[in-house]
Amino acid sequence: MEPFNGLGLHMGNLSRLSQAKTRSISAENPTGEKGRGGMAEADTAGPARELGLGWKCAPYIPVGPGHTAALADIEGPGALQSMWFGGTIVNRDSILRFYWDDQTLPSVECPVNDFFASPWAFQDRHAPTQGPFAPVNSMPVSVNPVRGLNCFWEMPFRKHCRITLENLHPTETASCFYQINYTLTDVPDDAAYFHAQFRRTNPIPYGEVYTILDGVRGQGHYVGTSMGWAIHNDRWWGEGEVKFYIDGDREYPTICGTGTEDYFGGSYDWELDGQYTSYTTPFLGMHQVLRPDGTYRAQHRHAMYRWHIMDPIRFEHDLRVTIQALGWRSEGRFLPGQHDVASVAYWYQALPAAPFPKLPDRNGLEIV
Repeated sequence: MEPFNGLGLHMGNLSRLSQAKTRSISAENPTGEKGRGGMAEADTAGPARELGLGWKCAPYIPVGPGHTAALADIEGPGALQSMWFGGTIVNRDSILRFYWDDQTLPSVECPVNDFFASPWAFQDRHAPTQGPFAPVNSMPVSVNPVRGLNCFWEMPFRKHCRITLENLHPTETASCFYQINYTLTDVPDDAAYFHAQFRRTNPIPYGEVYTILDGVRGQGHYVGTSMGWAIHNDRWWGEGEVKFYIDGDREYPTICGTGTEDYFGGSYDWELDGQYTSYTTPFLGMHQVLRPDGTYRAQHRHAMYRWHIMDPIRFEHDLRVTIQALGWRSEGRFLPGQHDVASVAYWYQALPAAPFPKLPDRNGLEIV
């Protein structure tokens, strides 16, 4: 039996010994070096000023207006195994980017909150403990009170891993608390690279489909979708089919679903006794419903996720994923929706990846 490299962990191999080395990056150890954690000097005006070295002197980093901070710069081979984020970065002003090996374009480019399946974060940096808040209790993503963002996607790399955080806000500094846990170990030849891409259309043009992912080239497998959906009318909106166009499919897809709530694991409009009913499970959820409040919150908003962990969508050459915005109008006819929809697509593939579409500017990202 070959030595265990410490990747692909599950209950069946957790007891196996390995030569893999565990490391962790945080504001208290920004390089992840062995024996170099908690070495920041105490600020003379900070809370550790009387306790000194080693007493929580640097638990976070500030990211200034318009600045980009380097969160991780790791020489491989190895794999990210878990991440935690907190602080005042939970909104679409904070952009995560991951770069693998020698790639100059990011393989992950996404607002922090959307990456963690929390599209309607609405965090006020001056009152960070105020709601709304929606927990996520799934296998690869967990969001806990209050806006503690956890990720367990395994992300192997062979040469190098670089992670950055950009603050788009023009005047305010963001406080980033973070912990990035990883292993240094051999990576098998057939291990692919993790990718995540954000998209947003507001509103969807009448009669057009929403594109979750397009332009993927190479071999890989699709592993998840998270979405935020803001409704611009007073009708049920989720009749639209999710379609996967695989390896040369053009007009018609290989995989065609039956409806939006069906894809996310629900049924009958998620309606129980006349009300939307939320849920969060290991692989799928419709975990947040924001209802009109009679004043400025004038529309329903929903947050949803579907992880293809037990059923990844495999492709050899190319992949496109779409969803229809489809509701009901009079006389039993379908109504194409013109809603505000944002999504994150998650997949693994071999490098190099095709360039992503340009991320929307700050106005294009803003929740309005």
